[in-house]
Amino acid sequence: MTIFSSKRERRLWLALALVLAAIYATLGQTPAIVAALGTDIVESAEANLVFALLALLALIPIFFVDKRLGRVEIAVGIGILAVYLLTWLRLGSWEERTHLFEYALVAALLHEALLERRDNGRRAPAPALLALILSILLGWLDEGIQCLLPNRVFDLVDVAFNSLAAITIIGARCAVRWVQRWVEARRRA
Repeated sequence: MTIFSSKRERRLWLALALVLAAIYATLGQTPAIVAALGTDIVESAEANLVFALLALLALIPIFFVDKRLGRVEIAVGIGILAVYLLTWLRLGSWEERTHLFEYALVAALLHEALLERRDNGRRAPAPALLALILSILLGWLDEGIQCLLPNRVFDLVDVAFNSLAAITIIGARCAVRWVQRWVEARRRA
């Protein structure tokens, strides 16, 4: 018996491992990245919007390959995306924005991998709750690593942003799944 329930689950866990490796590998590099890009670009709403949209284009195949969404699900998803992007643009600093993106991605990948596992008959108790707990713990680990790095500190505000991102994306994903089930029930009735 293999560890993964499907090729898609393996792909999701691999994507999560790569995302976490990228997050943890760049913890000490944020000031250098901001300096290299230039403060004007980093703080530009247009550049942030382009970055967010490019990130979404990269992520869509991970979540929606082998999935068929109806009009209602797409509309709900677009609404959630709009709220998320507006929140992204309203945040004050690049670091806050990256926390919101990074840990939303971590939580979404965890949630999707656990759902895929459960949907294929493997044990994955309460996938949304488990994904939320694991995402928050990974955010705490992020901050724990930072307190060991020179020029970085443990920041409870960052933990809160990591947790908020996880709560928001898992809540949104649960809302979309609820809408999918509601639409399916209406079709059958």
